[in-house]
Amino acid sequence: MRAFAPAILLLCLLVAVSGCGRERPSDEAVPEEEISEEEAFQPFGEEALTGRVRADGSSTLAPFVSLAAERFGKQNPDVEVSVGVAGTGGGFERFCRGETDMSNASRPIEDEEREACEKKGIRFLELHVANDGLSVVVNPENDWAECLTVDQLKQIWRPGSKVESWNDVGDGFPDEKLSLAGPGTDSGTFDYFTDVIVGEEGASRTDYTASEDDNVIVSAVSGEKGALGYLGLSYFEQNRERLRAVWVDGGDGCVAPSTETVQSGEYKPLSRPLLIYVNRDALDAKLQVDAFLEFVLDNQRRLAKGALFVPLTDEQLSKSRTILEGSAIEAGEG
Repeated sequence: MRAFAPAILLLCLLVAVSGCGRERPSDEAVPEEEISEEEAFQPFGEEALTGRVRADGSSTLAPFVSLAAERFGKQNPDVEVSVGVAGTGGGFERFCRGETDMSNASRPIEDEEREACEKKGIRFLELHVANDGLSVVVNPENDWAECLTVDQLKQIWRPGSKVESWNDVGDGFPDEKLSLAGPGTDSGTFDYFTDVIVGEEGASRTDYTASEDDNVIVSAVSGEKGALGYLGLSYFEQNRERLRAVWVDGGDGCVAPSTETVQSGEYKPLSRPLLIYVNRDALDAKLQVDAFLEFVLDNQRRLAKGALFVPLTDEQLSKSRTILEGSAIEAGEG
């Protein structure tokens, strides 16, 4: 039950949770192709819940959590879930003030954010819930940039960059104006991209269309022939008719972003974990918060597939389950 308390858009979904206990349904009890859409999502239990869950944070993770809230709500109409998309940084600000139960993040929490939580007495758990690959995207009319190296991307995006035309990027590229679009500074996608591409988190040229709303980036890149931007893989997948993904050479050759290359680790350095931070006190006090997280992990593979994210590996899923179960044992539920 994730409360996405909106910074730009607010979705209120009525969601109710079923049940107590931590008995796990099998993820693959029946072949996926033989399960109907409704049957594919495992309920938490049998006891109806009520209450509210508040979450905010990453716009990249929003499709995954929104789908979870929708499926969860079909079975449990008595829990109110508010979902916000303030960006990872904005979500942590609210979370560390104690305003939300959960914070959705496309990067790990930073030291200053951790300190802000500690000052307010906010204890939390970090749960890895899905994987993502940042996609470098261009306009479909761009027929010259098939693959870019990390060094070329750095030259484009570094602070003070003088790259203004595609012929400044690589030999054989046309004298076409290069316009840029990407996440704003509150976005975890911005933090991650600048860290692994530019070499310093937060270091970026500023003369580009910036927004925490990935749909703004899609519109900017799809509206101009020479445009280039970056966003989460799910937003590229949802806009394949309007965008084209550039392959990225991280040192071992050009690799396209995809579920397979992100899962295997081939798509580097732009593969990353997607995370949910949950307030420990809220988890202990509100059964609906615990139930929603159980629902997410029990249905993680189908949720990831439905929201066009990369599923967790078995090892990653097991680790997240162990963390959540360990918190229940500490609280005396196990």
